[in-house]
Amino acid sequence: MESTRLAWLCWLFPHPLALNNAIVLFVHKLGLVLLQKMLQGPHAAGPDRPLLLRISFRSCVVGTLCLPLLGLLSCVFISSMYHFEDATGTHCHVDNYLPSISASISLSPECHIWRACIGLHWAPRVLVEYSYLKLYRCRFGARSVERSLSVVSLLFSVCENMGLLLLTSVSSTEAYAVHKTGFLLFIGSSLVYMLITCRLWSAITQQSFSPEDARSHRWKKRLLFACSFFCGFAGFFYWKHNMSCQSGAYTMFALFEYLLVFSNMAFHLTAVWDFRGRDIVVVSLEDKHF
Repeated sequence: MESTRLAWLCWLFPHPLALNNAIVLFVHKLGLVLLQKMLQGPHAAGPDRPLLLRISFRSCVVGTLCLPLLGLLSCVFISSMYHFEDATGTHCHVDNYLPSISASISLSPECHIWRACIGLHWAPRVLVEYSYLKLYRCRFGARSVERSLSVVSLLFSVCENMGLLLLTSVSSTEAYAVHKTGFLLFIGSSLVYMLITCRLWSAITQQSFSPEDARSHRWKKRLLFACSFFCGFAGFFYWKHNMSCQSGAYTMFALFEYLLVFSNMAFHLTAVWDFRGRDIVVVSLEDKHF
């Protein structure tokens, strides 16, 4: 059964670059479909309202998260099919059955796919972060504690993105210490950001009777707990692997690392409830008298 599956994959994609091209073509076509749905025909630019583009916030959030998700799945798939030995090798040469994320995104062409996806998703994510700051200021008004926490939340969100960019730009095979620093910055900042966000939404639900706000807060707390749980187990198995080089320990680390990253993405996906009914609008500011 395994040989049949591998033979079928090799017939479809005889070389990793062929699979890379297929993925790029798929993402390109998917982007065209999403763009067609984002463009609102009835809202075309007119003399009274020079509207150039209207994108629902929901489409922006989902599209932004799909980029790293598809990039990560593609990298893990390619490294498992074509670079399994390189992606699962360890320093003490024990059995390992899953490639870690760092190993998956450090090979070629996987690293190019991952860097392209992270680069494309970075600008929309910054837009979402700034939108959260504006949302909190609108919700809390002159409440100094929550307004201060919203600024701290933005700072940790920026640190999370900077850590992600650092671990993406420098792979573990190029400079392990720098890559590890980026990963720790990403994980640590994301957990603190989630904690502050849950605190802010706890204050929001106290003054809001919206079921969407309550649902968003409820899922944020669940995903914060899940991320903390997965992070703890990933750290435990990483320590166990380095201390005793036990067979399968690094596999368990890779598994909990996947679950940690997927939970992080799901936490950011709750923005579709937080910005429900809102659009991103691009208008023309051209001055006819200039």
